Amino acid sequence: MPLFSSLEFKAKDSLFRLRGKLSLSEKIVIVAIDDASFSALDIPWPFPREYHAKLIDNLSKAGARQIVFDVEFTENAVPSADSLLANIALESGRTIFAGKVLHARTPREPSQKLTPISALTGLGLPWGTVNMTADSDGTIRKYSPFEWFDDDPVYSIGIATLANWRVHQRNWDSHVQMDHHTLKVGGKRIPLGENQKCLLNYHGPTGTFRQISYASVLDDSSFAMPGYQGAELDEFYELLASDVFKDKIVLIGATIDELHDKFPTPFGGQWMPGVEIHANFIEMALQEDYLFSLNPWLYSLIALIFAAGLWFLFRIVKPQYTALMLIFLIVLNYGLAYLMFVRFSFLIPIAQTASLILLIYLTSLVSNYLSALKEKRFIRHAFQQYLAPELVSQLLQNPKSLKYGGDLQEISVLFSDIRSFTTYSENHTPQETVNILHEYLTEMVKVIIANQGILDKFVGDEVMALFGTPVPLANHALSACRTALQMREQLRKMQQAWQEARREPFEIGIGINTGLAVVGNLGSEQIFDYTAIGDTINLGARLEGLNKEYPTQNLIIISEFTLEKVKDYVNVNYLDEVKVKGKNKAVKIYELIGLK
Repeated sequence: MPLFSSLEFKAKDSLFRLRGKLSLSEKIVIVAIDDASFSALDIPWPFPREYHAKLIDNLSKAGARQIVFDVEFTENAVPSADSLLANIALESGRTIFAGKVLHARTPREPSQKLTPISALTGLGLPWGTVNMTADSDGTIRKYSPFEWFDDDPVYSIGIATLANWRVHQRNWDSHVQMDHHTLKVGGKRIPLGENQKCLLNYHGPTGTFRQISYASVLDDSSFAMPGYQGAELDEFYELLASDVFKDKIVLIGATIDELHDKFPTPFGGQWMPGVEIHANFIEMALQEDYLFSLNPWLYSLIALIFAAGLWFLFRIVKPQYTALMLIFLIVLNYGLAYLMFVRFSFLIPIAQTASLILLIYLTSLVSNYLSALKEKRFIRHAFQQYLAPELVSQLLQNPKSLKYGGDLQEISVLFSDIRSFTTYSENHTPQETVNILHEYLTEMVKVIIANQGILDKFVGDEVMALFGTPVPLANHALSACRTALQMREQLRKMQQAWQEARREPFEIGIGINTGLAVVGNLGSEQIFDYTAIGDTINLGARLEGLNKEYPTQNLIIISEFTLEKVKDYVNVNYLDEVKVKGKNKAVKIYELIGLK
């Protein structure tokens, strides 16, 4: 995708800028067709070919090992000038010329091979292409060692330079060996990447290589410079004395903006002349300091394993920590990429990996949110019918307080039952019984919920309530006792109202016990309920039934275990010691009178 490709390009470009310049072999010098040359020669482009012939002659005198033109001589000029250029180049035995392959834009158009003029190729002088291959953003990051034409490779001036490094020879291109991943030339093995291009390991930004003005090389005693206005500088002799060209590869090319031979590079800033891009490729090959990229299939495998581990990590770590991990991993990824680039000349995906980390992070956030939302919906649906709203809110804030299955908890249980309800039902119509039961249970549940209790279930006319679960209460036994007293108070109000309405009232008995019980979502896979089971629950139910046997003021009986929790807060009367089925030891029971 263009967006991600652009991000990846920019991220890798930053590695070059962060690393800075690399050391040079000092084997390459650029003769620049620059502003100073146009000013000195005082003529328009293209320069006469006699000038280029003069340049070759002077560079040969200065001991240049190779003279490589990034200037195309693909059209005939004055025959005598073309012949002079060819003969001087042949005599020097070290000149390489430039051509180009124009690829067809549509299937109907033929490709074209623009070779140097026949005066040059007829003498068997070596030449190479100067095609530039830009990425989608227009930046030159790869070098084209060759271009295909009629199923045959046409090699670049960079490859031609390496092939003729030791000695210039006819049919030099026949000695270049190529397979899918490597180009063997002049004793060098050049790695080929995507589309059989070579990644460019730029040695620095524009101006890294030494540049000498074209006019300065021409300026000897036999050449007049119109732009110098009669001054005789004879700059070439200074260059000759300094051995600046001796045994060097000399590349000739335009560096002036008006000739439009400049391109953006990873270093950014001022665009780089094409001749300097060729110089970077040759320098890279001479030092065998190539760049390599990670195999996409290997990266996909690594990314898959990494993504799976990262997904698991983001799922178990709290979101506030995953944000810090996200930043750390992206910085770590960039640091690793920089280390691989500087130490091993290896380019690994940066923005692509960072995007993967970000995608996993965002996906985990959404997944965690959906899981939390699902969990909250379950809690709200499960408890909103029989739990105080504030307790539901606490559960939603801390879902871990609700454990799936059952676990052992200390709670208080309250049982309430209508006295002689069977007889009451027989003396009234079903509709009357249902109506008064609905009215009674509604008010009792309101009291339970108001005291942060949870309605466990209705068993006919019986009410079972739990205190201290699923959200812990500071003193669940006291909440249960307060609930019982308020239930009795509310019942008295209802009894008075029923009597005034000429409806027969009824009485209730209440039992409260405190202790350990198995609490949780219990039942079958098809149907389950949040409830509590165990001896504590059984004793609570038994205490409620004992109201029939003991004359109590409020018909509320609590166990000694409950009293131990609330003795500083309530008034009680001792009733008796009773044995509960399944227990050998008697339990002391008390009548709950009221709060202190």
